[in-house]
Amino acid sequence: MKQQFATWQQRARQLKQQLSVLLLAWPDPRVPWYAKALALCTLGYAFSPIDLIPDFIPVLGYVDDLLLLPLGIMLTIKLIPTEVWHEYSLKVQQSQVPTKPVSYIAAGLIIGLWLGVAWFVLRSIWYA
Repeated sequence: MKQQFATWQQRARQLKQQLSVLLLAWPDPRVPWYAKALALCTLGYAFSPIDLIPDFIPVLGYVDDLLLLPLGIMLTIKLIPTEVWHEYSLKVQQSQVPTKPVSYIAAGLIIGLWLGVAWFVLRSIWYA
């Protein structure tokens, strides 16, 4: 059990480092536009103070943190050219990891999404 916890901690540190590399690498001109778009979405969601699925919802609340974010990071890494990824990985390893920014734009988009869903549900109930 203790070894499994250490593995989870190591994986969490690795994800944090990968997010730092994405934060540095996405504006590079060698990164294709579709990789930049996915990187911005992934970073926006990672640094949003609001989750798509709130954590207080049993089981589903952690699905986004355990599946969506790692999948977004993994796919973005595959889309970024290898030499660019290695260059920024070395920069992150040699320096202090940048502090975690907060994305209020992503938070606003998530709030807008939830308000849209609520409006659709209420309208469906009202006119049913």
